[in-house]
Amino acid sequence: MTVKRFPEGLKVGVTGKPTCFWGAGDREYQAYHDDEWGRPVDNDIRLFEKLCLEGFQAGLSWLTILRKRENFRKAFKGFDFKKVARFGEKDVERLLRDAGIIRHRGKIEATINNAQRAVEMVKEEGSIAAFIWRYEPDLKSRPKKLTKKALMKLTQAPESAALSKELKKRGWCFVGPTTMYALMQDMGIVNDHIDGCHVRDVVERERKKFKRPV
Repeated sequence: MTVKRFPEGLKVGVTGKPTCFWGAGDREYQAYHDDEWGRPVDNDIRLFEKLCLEGFQAGLSWLTILRKRENFRKAFKGFDFKKVARFGEKDVERLLRDAGIIRHRGKIEATINNAQRAVEMVKEEGSIAAFIWRYEPDLKSRPKKLTKKALMKLTQAPESAALSKELKKRGWCFVGPTTMYALMQDMGIVNDHIDGCHVRDVVERERKKFKRPV
């Protein structure tokens, strides 16, 4: 029996298809990789959720966050930032007792702070989506062929550094350049599926059809 070998950086996923190496070993990861990562998003609540969860992920595995995501949604009112912005100290103490989420005071308080900043951003910019999509990198600056080696070097970009700097200037927390690049990957500002991955071309078609928010 011949075992099919895929190029470096691709593995046989649970679907039997060539999948980015990081998304192939777990069904929950595979579903996230196939159906969510890299798909363009313009919904403010979904973007706020992604931004907050990227902050909670710092120092942890993304799979840990995925497995707790429904608990996070319940704890933070579905990541409706208008509701989260009204959280007070009692809510912080409640969340610190919630074993279903990451009980880190700094990250919890940052989420509440960022919700307040999100409310301000919508008033000033029209939407969170319109603001963040302004930082989409020029395709000319992207690798012509995305291999595992190239992907591992893409921990941040000039645009993610600029986004991080501006958000910090506006008072946001846990929004470093690396975290913001991870957000860009997640929300489809960039397509970092490795060449040959079975969803790379699907994601790229979605990105081409996607109407950038203004």
